[in-house]
Amino acid sequence: VQLQASGGGLVQAGGSLRLSCAASGRAFGTSVMAWFRRAPGKGREIVAAISWNGGKRDYADSVKGRFTIFRDNIENTVALRMNSLKPEDTAVYYCAATPENYYFDSVRPIDYRFWGQGTLVTVSS
Repeated sequence: VQLQASGGGLVQAGGSLRLSCAASGRAFGTSVMAWFRRAPGKGREIVAAISWNGGKRDYADSVKGRFTIFRDNIENTVALRMNSLKPEDTAVYYCAATPENYYFDSVRPIDYRFWGQGTLVTVSS
């Protein structure tokens, strides 16, 4: 699976952004997809994950109620809608995929085999 993330940018606190990730490869439709982020000076952390058919979604506590992950297995895309953005959401955001569905509950970057190149989100106060 090859992944291409886009949609980052500069936004004021309280604003919204939509990140998109375009995927190629037959394994996309059966893969768990996730968004991770790396804030300045911090490690990579999971933000949201979605099961292969979209039936299960999970979010980091810090983004619950503000972010929504969704996917389109016909268009081979996964997106992250981010509302009520805060300065602490500033980070490089990565989409990731793993064909191993038992990793849905994993928060470890090492469990995701495929990665996009990252897109920078900057939230100003």
